[in-house]
Amino acid sequence: MSIEIRDTEGRGAALEVAPGPPEGPLQVGIRIAGASWSCSTAVARELAAALVAAAEEAENARSSEPVTVKARELLRGDVRDGDRLMTVEAVRTDGANVQVTWTSGGGRSWSQMYEADADIRLRRRLRPGR
Repeated sequence: MSIEIRDTEGRGAALEVAPGPPEGPLQVGIRIAGASWSCSTAVARELAAALVAAAEEAENARSSEPVTVKARELLRGDVRDGDRLMTVEAVRTDGANVQVTWTSGGGRSWSQMYEADADIRLRRRLRPGR
């Protein structure tokens, strides 16, 4: 996978990640601007979680006032308002009820049922095009 990133002066570079070779220890390869690194799969997951947390913190710092929506209007990526970070992973309507699968900042996942008309207060509403 290749992702375009920029340095503080706006110069772009490709960040490439790939699984390590099938033999030997489980590794993930990381290449940025020609420099190569590798790390264990556990460290790769920690890096991914740290990037997600930093992205959410940056987005939350710019978010406006919380908004309330009906449970049936929730979208993947919406963030629940409250003490703990909870992001909508999936929404499934079942008649007058809505099943919402949430994920925590720590990577836990669980589902809750709501009445379709239940008010859900969001810290951040998914923006179109995300």
